[in-house]
Amino acid sequence: MLITIPDVLNKEELDVVRDYISRASFVDGKLSAGHEASDVKNNLEMQTSDQHMAQLNNLVMGKLVKHPVYLNAAMPAKIAAPFYAKYSTGMQYGNHIDDPIMGPAGQRYRTDLSITVFLNSPEDYDGGELVVQTAFGEQRVKLEAGNAVMYPSGSTHRVAEVTRGERIVAVTWLQSMIRDPSQRELLYRLSQARDILLDKSKGGKETELVSNAYINLVRMWSDI
Repeated sequence: MLITIPDVLNKEELDVVRDYISRASFVDGKLSAGHEASDVKNNLEMQTSDQHMAQLNNLVMGKLVKHPVYLNAAMPAKIAAPFYAKYSTGMQYGNHIDDPIMGPAGQRYRTDLSITVFLNSPEDYDGGELVVQTAFGEQRVKLEAGNAVMYPSGSTHRVAEVTRGERIVAVTWLQSMIRDPSQRELLYRLSQARDILLDKSKGGKETELVSNAYINLVRMWSDI
């Protein structure tokens, strides 16, 4: 399931993010890649020790982790600090699957979902689509700045070659409280129905039934 998370960052926030990034130090993205991914990865990533990293994370992640679509669709248990990546003309990231377990010793987490936050306009570059293999074929994603997409970390995916300009994104991974993706998708759909009923018929019998079913399914399926 691919989920678009709209309006994570507004125009003013994007301006701040891009200002930080313009002054940051970047290194070869292969340095953070796993053994297999390093063969197909060609991008630049902001140094994790960069002085601007904390300010960027406070803004980007501060907005993402409060977004209702993120909360309802991901049901997050743990989320990683993001990587900030640049793809200049000629750069790409070939087909790969994200590592199943990430994080330093003592802070390990399972990667259930990956998130890409688009930080510059799609008019700034040609190519550079996120291409995800799904049961319905290839899905190509290139969103407006400030929007994000969430997709299964276990899916084969790639970043198409940038043929003009520069693509700038933040990428992160998370472990969900609901390990099974089909259960997580059902809960997301049920949460959408629950929200509609809460708006239209708060206190109604049908709202109570749906809400109770949702809450108890979360209790049943959560692995924390």
